[in-house]
Amino acid sequence: MKTYMAKAEGLARKWYVIDAEGQTFGRLASRVAHILKGKHKPIYTPHVDTGDHVIVVNIEKAVFTGKKLDKKMYYRHTGHPGGLKIVSYRQLMEKRPCFAFEKAVKGMLPKNSLGRKMFKKLKVYEGPTHNHEAQKPEPLSI
Repeated sequence: MKTYMAKAEGLARKWYVIDAEGQTFGRLASRVAHILKGKHKPIYTPHVDTGDHVIVVNIEKAVFTGKKLDKKMYYRHTGHPGGLKIVSYRQLMEKRPCFAFEKAVKGMLPKNSLGRKMFKKLKVYEGPTHNHEAQKPEPLSI
């Protein structure tokens, strides 16, 4: 018996919409990365993008457990000497909650061209509305 390998051409991709209200931030990011990779499908093939499109709404209402909002930090560097910028996740979630979630999901995807292709299928919105009604997304509860 031969092992089945999926082909990129004939894949049917679904669209899912996930409401992040009341969901734990990290667990939600992990589940979204799982769907973007395609690991929820029986035809999963590591070297082929078999994942589906994911729309996440109400990301500003996602919750953090423990004291992560104050203790977890986001680091970036300007490239100049002494240019380290540190922001707590409380400040990051107030200003840019979509960026914080995208960064969490991107860190769980492969670090290559396939991972970048998977990441393009993620759409994150702060409010309850999105502009992908034409794709007829299915609600997905996590």
